[in-house]
Amino acid sequence: MQAMLSPLKSLLAQIFNFTQDSASSVTDAHGLQLATAVLLVEVMRSDAHISDAERTSALVALRHKFALTDGEMQQLLAQAEHTASASNDYFRYTNAMNTHFTQAQKIHVVELMWQVAYADSALDAHENHVISKVAGLLHVTHGEYIAAKLHAKQAAGLP
Repeated sequence: MQAMLSPLKSLLAQIFNFTQDSASSVTDAHGLQLATAVLLVEVMRSDAHISDAERTSALVALRHKFALTDGEMQQLLAQAEHTASASNDYFRYTNAMNTHFTQAQKIHVVELMWQVAYADSALDAHENHVISKVAGLLHVTHGEYIAAKLHAKQAAGLP
């Protein structure tokens, strides 16, 4: 019976992009880095065009947040792009952050997302929606969300 169900279980794991490894991987340090990078990639992917400015902004954000080398950042971003393209929700990433990040760290992630959104000097409604949804999942209050947005906008030199 177990052998009969194994192919079905494998198929469902592929369809829903869920394995025991992917569930537990978000709890280690690299998993938390990947979770943060995936959320930044989701902001980049949410508008019609991924600009070089957005990509650079994501790399700078990862460098400052995690003190990674250039090679590690490039590898993390490539892995995040692959993971984001196969992912169908944000919960596994935000749940790990809710467990392991302080409130200030979660607010910082939201601010990094805003920095990526503002990197091309144009805020798309889809970028706004993704950040709003993630902020809610991270239990960031509306005031903290707006403060992060204004701080990122000011850092980008936008009016």
